[in-house]
Amino acid sequence: MADNRRPWITDDLVLFQDSIRKFMERELVPHEERWSKQQHVDREVWHKAGEFGMLCASIPEEYGGGGGTFAHEAVIALEQSRAMVSSLGTNVHSGIVAHYILRYGSEEQKRKWLPKMASGEFVGAIAMSEPGAGSDLKNIKTRAVKDGDHYLIDGSKTFISNGLLADLICVVVKTAPELGAKGVSIVVVEAQDLPGFRRGRVLEKIGQKGQDTAELFFDAVRVPCANLLGEEEGKGFYQLMQQLPQERMLIAIGALGSMERALEVTTDYVRERKVFGASLLDLQNTRFRLAECKTNATIARVFVDSCMERVLRGELDPETAAMAKWWCTQRSCEIIDECLQLHGGYGYMMEYPIARLYVNSRVSKIFGGSNEIMKELIARTL
Repeated sequence: MADNRRPWITDDLVLFQDSIRKFMERELVPHEERWSKQQHVDREVWHKAGEFGMLCASIPEEYGGGGGTFAHEAVIALEQSRAMVSSLGTNVHSGIVAHYILRYGSEEQKRKWLPKMASGEFVGAIAMSEPGAGSDLKNIKTRAVKDGDHYLIDGSKTFISNGLLADLICVVVKTAPELGAKGVSIVVVEAQDLPGFRRGRVLEKIGQKGQDTAELFFDAVRVPCANLLGEEEGKGFYQLMQQLPQERMLIAIGALGSMERALEVTTDYVRERKVFGASLLDLQNTRFRLAECKTNATIARVFVDSCMERVLRGELDPETAAMAKWWCTQRSCEIIDECLQLHGGYGYMMEYPIARLYVNSRVSKIFGGSNEIMKELIARTL
């Protein structure tokens, strides 16, 4: 049967969800602690995910994908957040990079790159942020200058998810700096053994430590002009704005999964934890706080479900996606903080799931566009 709590999950998706959950329990959960210490996943797990069908699930079969819809990516994001396995960067790889190529790439580009992404032979990343430009993408400094039938790319990027292991990188560049937003383009870089391309350090984060977030440097890197994404230069800003709502929905869905997992582990904990001769759940303060948390999580679920139905109909507007991203990540961090408090001192110990949820969730209010930027986007519609 379909999940009655989530009207967009069909019978087929229930089966897919169950198989994804089992794959994560078998191939991801046992290694998450080790990956966190080494700050990246084993390269082999990308191949395993590809063989299983976890990568590019919503890419058409003719390009090597699973032939599904955005609902399949949403299920993966939901299960990944609930399983607390943040190290494997599938949202960026499958939900974002693959769809930039599918939406804007030429037929030759799609046939060249998407099958390798679906198999895990190529790991995808998107390089937007720079040391001096985060949410303000119009102010990026990385340049791509034509030299015959190649671009010469110069600049640096930071906070790049999958940056250490990425083989295929959508690099946001200025092809015409004097034109502002209209001078932004996306050039796809095949990074393996590429002269002038260098990876910097893997950045040490407070959470999501197993996700390889790195600095990237480009020093006169030669890339064929044929690797431009889209038919002409200057369309990059438009392409980014068109695709960011989908990224923001994936973040909202991940936040929903995290808050629901936090409620589960906390309810189990307070039911067993004894204080003053009774369970912690018997105290009115505990019950009231969890009642508030459950209400907020239920509101988030209903909102996400509504947004997902609109996504699948092709009707979700950027402003509503911004609302979902802002509201769900804000509530998720608040709920997890309340749940950690109910664990007392144990909530501060990394061996407890609530502590890992706490440090892993905080960045959700920042990446994909900070929540302050989300409010600006929403305010423009007033």
